[in-house]
Amino acid sequence: QVQLVESGGGLVQPGGSLSLSCAASVRDFRLYTMGWYRQAPGKQRELVATITGRGSTNYADSVKGRFTISRDNAKNTLYLQMNSLKPEDTAVYYCSANSLTTLLRYWGQGTQVTVSS
Repeated sequence: QVQLVESGGGLVQPGGSLSLSCAASVRDFRLYTMGWYRQAPGKQRELVATITGRGSTNYADSVKGRFTISRDNAKNTLYLQMNSLKPEDTAVYYCSANSLTTLLRYWGQGTQVTVSS
C-alpha cells in the first residue's frame, strides 16, 4: 500500500521561504511521477509542480521562478522549495504519486502553508 506523508508546512511572512517534504513508502520510487498540488479555501485543487522519475519537471505558471521541485530517489522523498512566497500561495499542499505501471494516483494527507504578515 502506498503511503505519502508530507511535512514542512507552516506560517511564513510574504517574501519568505518554506520547504516541504514528502516521504513515500513505495516500491520502485523511480516508477512514480511525483507532484505537488494545492487547494485554497473555496477553490479547486490545482497543480503546483511535477517531476518524473528521471527528473523532468513541470511547473504551474504562477510558481515558475519561485518554486523548485526535486526528488531523492535513494530516500524515496519528494521536495518543494518555495521562495518569494505570496499571500495567494496560502493553501493546503498535497503530495501525489502517479504510478507509471498501474496508472493509479495516490495522495498524501496535506500540509497547511499560510503566507501572512
